[in-house]
Amino acid sequence: MEQRAYRVVTASDVKEMNQKIHRHRRRILLLTALVAVVALGTMTGVYLYIQNKSYTDYEILHKVRRKDSEGTLFTSFEDNVIKYSKDGASCINGENHLIWNQTYEMQSPMVDTCEGYAVIADRKGEHVYIMDQKGPCGEIKTVMPIQRVRVANQGTVAILMEQNGTGYIHLYDRQGKFLAEGELHTENTGYPLDISISNDGRKLAVSLLDVNQGTVKTTLNFYHFGAAGQKEIDNIVGQYSYEDLVVPKVEFLSNDVLVAFGNGKAVIFEGEQKPKVKAEIVSKSEIRSIFYNEAYVGFVFANENTKNSYRMQVFDLKGTEILVKDFNMEYQEIQFLDRDEICVRTDLECAIFTLRGVEKFHGNFKKNIWKVTSAGSIRDYTFWAEGETQKIRLK
Repeated sequence: MEQRAYRVVTASDVKEMNQKIHRHRRRILLLTALVAVVALGTMTGVYLYIQNKSYTDYEILHKVRRKDSEGTLFTSFEDNVIKYSKDGASCINGENHLIWNQTYEMQSPMVDTCEGYAVIADRKGEHVYIMDQKGPCGEIKTVMPIQRVRVANQGTVAILMEQNGTGYIHLYDRQGKFLAEGELHTENTGYPLDISISNDGRKLAVSLLDVNQGTVKTTLNFYHFGAAGQKEIDNIVGQYSYEDLVVPKVEFLSNDVLVAFGNGKAVIFEGEQKPKVKAEIVSKSEIRSIFYNEAYVGFVFANENTKNSYRMQVFDLKGTEILVKDFNMEYQEIQFLDRDEICVRTDLECAIFTLRGVEKFHGNFKKNIWKVTSAGSIRDYTFWAEGETQKIRLK
């Protein structure tokens, strides 16, 4: 019978085997880490290349014809656009498919949007229409001329009206049902310049201008309609006054952050219940334009050092300067696009800047461009041009 030899496995053999397994695992881990570092470096390089690349041309990926009445204006509404005029408003997508339509007759229509809700009102008129992404929700008929109208993300509407020297603020729900009201007597509080309602509809801010014997003072009133304001007189949870400052614009950037834009100064407030000053941005130059999104505020000034030139400055909500950029272009609109890009536009010219200060695109057009919006990938945009909608890709 054949005899088989058996080898006795010793402790040293086991130790050597474990060492080989550990060395193999280390090689696999090192190789995996090396591949990850190379991939991350490649992705970072591609990202920086794209972020710093400039384009002067584009290709039209798709276009559809569109009919607009004379004097039509455009405003973004989630992923779609509201186009409105004195005769009515409609919501359309990039394929020019009609989502909803609202007819009316207004002398000076104005639109405000917040996430999935929009309001259309007649400035100095008495009609307000409340819309969501599917269509009309409610209608409001006021008894006094409308000065401002704002909407929250669940459809709450705030209306500022004025009559015989007294300002009135009315709140309504998404169906146009009356909720609350307040009065602002000019001789006691000042003339109301602007209002803003928080995204959730629980907070309201009012800018009041008081001119008395040659002196100017602006007072900002903050109202809270939740538990924080129930114990306060008239629901006022904060009040700030500023001498020699006019604040024509107040804007909630989120539920808890508001920016007051004044002549030469912007004040950033933050607070879940009671607002506190978080930062002040002071400028010695006259502010020509403002623009903002939920994370940044921007300003345009006439560049005193260069003729026919402007200076753009962008700050985060801590008041830290993020961008300073000079540009030589007369413009009609400046706005943030998606990805925190900045679009400067006239009817026949457009420039897009990144927060790194790179002029990503600059182009001139033969056909009027009424609106520019982001679309899809980092090089894709939608041009809402005269008579047609163009989906384009920079090249």
